[in-house]
Amino acid sequence: MDSILSNRGKSYGVEHILAPRTISLSDLLTEQLGLASERTEELLHFGSIYLNNERIQNSLKNMQINQGDYLRVHQNPRRFPVNFVDWQNCVVENNDDYIIINKPSGLPVHPTVDNTQENLCTLLSKHLGFELFITSRLDLPTSGLLVFAKSKAFQKHFNIALTNGDVKKIYRAHAHGEVKTGEWTHYMEPSPRAPKTVSREEKAGWVSCRMLVLESTYDSQGYSDLSIELLTGRTHQIRAQLAHEGHPILGDQAYGSSVLPGVSSDENKGTLTPETIALQCCSLGFPDLTGTWKQLNLSLFPWRQA
Repeated sequence: MDSILSNRGKSYGVEHILAPRTISLSDLLTEQLGLASERTEELLHFGSIYLNNERIQNSLKNMQINQGDYLRVHQNPRRFPVNFVDWQNCVVENNDDYIIINKPSGLPVHPTVDNTQENLCTLLSKHLGFELFITSRLDLPTSGLLVFAKSKAFQKHFNIALTNGDVKKIYRAHAHGEVKTGEWTHYMEPSPRAPKTVSREEKAGWVSCRMLVLESTYDSQGYSDLSIELLTGRTHQIRAQLAHEGHPILGDQAYGSSVLPGVSSDENKGTLTPETIALQCCSLGFPDLTGTWKQLNLSLFPWRQA
C-alpha cells in the first residue's frame, strides 16, 4: 500500500488495510488492529468503516472481505453530546412541508465522515419517526434557525431559493473589539480544512465572501454586539471574516478567542458546551411552496444565559 495513503489520518486513529486473503470483517480487524468483535460492531453502528471507499452502513461484522479489498477504519470516531437536547423545545415550526428548529450548539447538522448517528438530521428523524432532508447547514458551534425538508420537493424548492438569493438569514454575534458596519468583502481559499483562510485581495481560484454588518454596538468590556446579513453562504464565513479583521467571535477558539464564560463540559447541563460560540442565526425568511413569504425570528441569544 502507498505509504502516504497508509499514514493518512493516522494521528486521528484512521487505519488503512488491504485484506491479505478472504476473511470475515471481524476477524480481519481483530487480526490487523486487535479490535474485539464488540468494538467492530460499535464502529459499524457509527458508520466508521469503509470498504473500497463505500461506507458500510449495517452491522455486518461477519461479512466476507475478499483478498485485495481496501478498508478504511476510523478507530476513534468523533463523538457529540446528545443528551442535553430537548427536542420538543427545539422545534419552532412544524408543517406538512418542513420543520424549523432552533439548532443547539455542539451538534453537526449532517452525518460526519466517522459518525452517522450523532447529528441533528439523524436524531430528529428518529425522534419524529420519518426521514428528513437537509436544505442548508449551520456550523457545529453555531446555534439558531434551521430548516429541514419533509419531502424531496420542498428540499429542491428551498435549494433553488438559496441559489437565487431568495433566502434571507440574519445572524447575531458578540465579537472582540469595535466592529465597523457596512458591507464586508473577502476572498476564501478553497480548502476543506478549517480554520478557513481569507484575504481582502482577490486571488485566482478563491471564492468571494460578502456579508453586511447591519448594526454594531460597542460595549465597555471591549466587545461588539452585531447584527449581520449573509450575502454569500460560505462555510465559516462570518467567523473567518471577522477574525481576519481582528474581531473573532467570543468563544471561537479556532479563530483566536477563548472559551465562553459559563460553559460546561457536562453534556447534561444546559445548552452551553465548550463548542459554543456567540453566533446565532436569529432571523430566517424564505418563500414557501405557494410563494408566500415565511419569516421567523428568535429573541433569545443562548450564550447570554450563562
